[in-house]
Amino acid sequence: MHPIYHPAGPDEELRAAVTDTRIGRWLTMRNLLAETGSNWRLRSFRTQVLGIVAAGTNVVEEWQAEEPDNYNAQVMLARVSVERALRSHRQRHGAAGSLEQRARATAMETTRREWRDPVPWLCLLTLAQVDVRQVWRAHRERAPEPMLPTGPWQLLYEVNRRDPGSREAYHRMIQFLLARQVAEAGALAEVMDFGRWVASWAREGSPLLLLPLYALAAQCRRHGGWHRPATWRLQWAEEPTIGYTLKAYHHWFRRTDPASCSVSDLSYLACALWAGHKLHEASEVFDALGPYAAGEPWASVHDYGSQPDAAKALFLRARAEAESARRRAPLRGPAVHPPAYPSG
Repeated sequence: MHPIYHPAGPDEELRAAVTDTRIGRWLTMRNLLAETGSNWRLRSFRTQVLGIVAAGTNVVEEWQAEEPDNYNAQVMLARVSVERALRSHRQRHGAAGSLEQRARATAMETTRREWRDPVPWLCLLTLAQVDVRQVWRAHRERAPEPMLPTGPWQLLYEVNRRDPGSREAYHRMIQFLLARQVAEAGALAEVMDFGRWVASWAREGSPLLLLPLYALAAQCRRHGGWHRPATWRLQWAEEPTIGYTLKAYHHWFRRTDPASCSVSDLSYLACALWAGHKLHEASEVFDALGPYAAGEPWASVHDYGSQPDAAKALFLRARAEAESARRRAPLRGPAVHPPAYPSG
């Protein structure tokens, strides 16, 4: 079975909206966001995916021209504006500065229309990664934890006020810390510290328990993990990483409806369990993924050199090994009292 790579994952309604958005139709997007309502987790995910897709088109501008008073149209304009600013910044385009200013102004205006919605604040938090020198005061607030650097902590707080434990917000903080590596030595260690700090207090059932795994994958990506095929799996099988992996497995995956899990989170957990030689547990997570897959973290940790489709090859290999292990020894039922693992 070949994996399916799609930004919407198993969200069929979002998939339909993505298809229509790509060909310049906004009605499906409008109806989807109206139906999503104040389900903030789902709203954050759907607006993020649609913003990435719509950024290369004029579909959101056309929607707003037709319905200038539609709040969701303005939210999507903020998402699209931020995505365009990020792309321009990555490409070092001459218009990056003006696009960033426009995106920030659009997001700020949107925050004033509906105070309960976390998405405009997520837009502002996303823009922090462009300001690697922390010129904006909002991007150099003191951290709540002494070992962490200054950053957009007030923006994170504003998102948390509206959507406590927002998955996207904490991933945006990781992106901000990674962007700091361009300007600051040692920033990668800060990413690891941040992931471990969040996992130390994240609630049971929270996808934030996976942040240490995302941080380690970022470290592999920056250091070229696939250039060291004989050693890269060792760090995933040793403490403290294996402890965080098993904590995420027992206290997130086993406590959550797999249908509500993001493909990315399941992909990271499957990879970490497989790399840590926990094949029985990995097979369970691969089952939850079904036919879907994500490119990361496989693209960051593969050991196939420059081979085309290396990430896909490693994903298929890991899934096959996990399934083979399950056939040799069937999975036991869920533990009644999952073991406790060190949190920091």
